[in-house]
Amino acid sequence: MNIAIVAITGPGVLRARDLGNALPDSTVFYPERYARPTDERVFTSPVVELLPKLFAEYDGLICIMASGIVVRSLAPHLKGKAVDPAVVVMDEKGQYAVSLLSGHLGGANDLARSAARAIGGEAVITTATDVNRLPAWDDVARKEGLRVDPIKNIRKLNGLLLDKQDIVLVDRCKRISEYFSAVPGVSLFENIGEGMRASAKGYVFVTHFDASQWHQREDVLILRPRDLVVGIGCNRNTSSDEIESVIRDEFASLHLSFDSIVCIASIEAKNDEAGLLEFAARENLPLEFHSAAALNTIRVPSAPSRHAEQAVGAQGVCEPAAILSAGTDKMLLEKQKRGNVTIAIAEKGCIRP
Repeated sequence: MNIAIVAITGPGVLRARDLGNALPDSTVFYPERYARPTDERVFTSPVVELLPKLFAEYDGLICIMASGIVVRSLAPHLKGKAVDPAVVVMDEKGQYAVSLLSGHLGGANDLARSAARAIGGEAVITTATDVNRLPAWDDVARKEGLRVDPIKNIRKLNGLLLDKQDIVLVDRCKRISEYFSAVPGVSLFENIGEGMRASAKGYVFVTHFDASQWHQREDVLILRPRDLVVGIGCNRNTSSDEIESVIRDEFASLHLSFDSIVCIASIEAKNDEAGLLEFAARENLPLEFHSAAALNTIRVPSAPSRHAEQAVGAQGVCEPAAILSAGTDKMLLEKQKRGNVTIAIAEKGCIRP
């Protein structure tokens, strides 16, 4: 998390510098009149103009000033808990660090605790689950790198936790089960079929499978892992649209969520393939390339490809690339050839009991 620490008074600047030294990836901003010869992050514009700019650029803000200034400065720029950065307000003596905005998904609660701990203050947390010492679905999702879908259902599912109502948690890979194993009302299930047959007030599924059929239900929350590696091989000059079409068609046929793709994997010979690069950039997906020698060390389900070996020196591309990037041989889709594209899908990081 990259953090902007903003102070506007002399004592506040001292606290800000202390925090800047204690918190990694943080940058301190303060008025020009408090600058030292080596300081660079000074500002001359009004703080009400500075805060919205930092709000758009940083993952978290610690504002050492009155909360009213922060509220009035940022209110017109709020978009929602899924996208707003964490905002913490601290008094100039460092007595209290108040989690003001995006406590769970944005991480403001944890940022307030870190800030208070760094300078001997007290964190002020007002979210109901934290006050009642319960794990919140959205907070746990952020910590474990899970996407929340749909965001609007968080309030209901967290409310059910507070009311100790029955909630089904399906978590096949045990990504978050430990957080909720002792929480009253939460029952753990191995698969979605069993979970849906159980009677409960709410349902939480940790899954990479498509869940669009449940989007209209207020009692269902999907926590989406990014754990699917897509191995791709393609002929030279294959278009990005064809690559995307093949991937989306295969995901749809397997009822997998496109949002669970963690990366695209291929061979080093394709590191200049325009269509592949364009597709990955368009979807903001990391690309991982492996040498032909590395690919040839991997045992794969499909027979060696004479065409691939002649073209790029590897007996196969999509399957071994997916396996190498996933770090597992758990294949959800073995090699399929679709037009100019070969595709395979591997599952990454599932730890079963």
